[in-house]
Amino acid sequence: MLDPNELQVEIVQILDENGNGDEEKLAAFSDEWLLRAYREMRRARVIDERLLRMQRQGRIGTYAPFSGQEAAQIGSALALRKDDWIFPSYREVAVCLMHGMPLEQFFHYVQGRLSGKRMPEGLNIFPTQIIIAAQTLHAVGCAWASKLKGESQVSVAYFGDGATSEGDFHEAMNFAAVYNVPVIFFCQNNQYAISVPYRKQTASRTIAQKALAYGMKGVLVDGNDVLAVYETMKQAVEAARGGEGPMLIEALTYRLGPHTTADDPTKYRRPEEVETWRTKDPLHRLRVLLERRGLWTEAQEEALVAQVNDEVTAAYEAAIASKSGSIVDVFDYVYSEAPKLLAEQKEEVMRRKQRSGVR
Repeated sequence: MLDPNELQVEIVQILDENGNGDEEKLAAFSDEWLLRAYREMRRARVIDERLLRMQRQGRIGTYAPFSGQEAAQIGSALALRKDDWIFPSYREVAVCLMHGMPLEQFFHYVQGRLSGKRMPEGLNIFPTQIIIAAQTLHAVGCAWASKLKGESQVSVAYFGDGATSEGDFHEAMNFAAVYNVPVIFFCQNNQYAISVPYRKQTASRTIAQKALAYGMKGVLVDGNDVLAVYETMKQAVEAARGGEGPMLIEALTYRLGPHTTADDPTKYRRPEEVETWRTKDPLHRLRVLLERRGLWTEAQEEALVAQVNDEVTAAYEAAIASKSGSIVDVFDYVYSEAPKLLAEQKEEVMRRKQRSGVR
């Protein structure tokens, strides 16, 4: 396990695990901003916990929990414009919701509907990528297109530490730096690639330092400090938007739950390790700061949790009631104009569907 206390490189941090920080740096964040950041992180935690339970109940398919990584996801998303592009892996639920994805849309995805991967018009989020590190290449391509078209959008590739062991990651980094495209590589180093610990993936002290080999800037940030993540991401976004090229950000964090609901983390993690990281919980440190300033109470906490639970229930019920999704849809989302053979296959499926009464 990578221990922040043993690092020999500088790590960006504003708020420590006890909710303390440099008052001058903390003063840069308004009460409104702090409250919004906390509400979004708490909302994400409630949603994640509900989704995990719903999978255990058989209501949704396999799910990848993200509890423990809320600061990394919400902090980075808060620094983006709505027209910036996001290229998520399967664990970036909080990022996508923050960027505007309807919760009902995600329920379509975890229920196995094709409609779940087709984002609403105007929402700049690519379909969830389950092929490890593949989205890094897509993000670079999108960023290059933005540059060629003279647009100001920034593309962000989200991935875990395991993705840095894939060839796609290195190809994407090299291409991005050579062509100086406006892309940010945002790595959530949650210590494990499924069951493989960080120390068995690379001999590099940090992932951030890998940026040096490709000629770009790399930054290591406390991924459980939403303030530090936001500031780091904001600087990266401004630099990329200003033509200064790509950046690699390593957000040091921890996955408190299993890799997915098909995983048993007790087979490869000690309970003491998990408890150590629970003391660094991103929600706890920000809530301590808010309470110290008289901005948050237990009553507000309970009201928010109840509100989000109602939101989850409503989104789930709406998704269940929706008639969207049919076997015929598989023919519609590959080509802008379907080839003749594909069109014939679609017609045949429609005929069989009508005869059998299958949706």
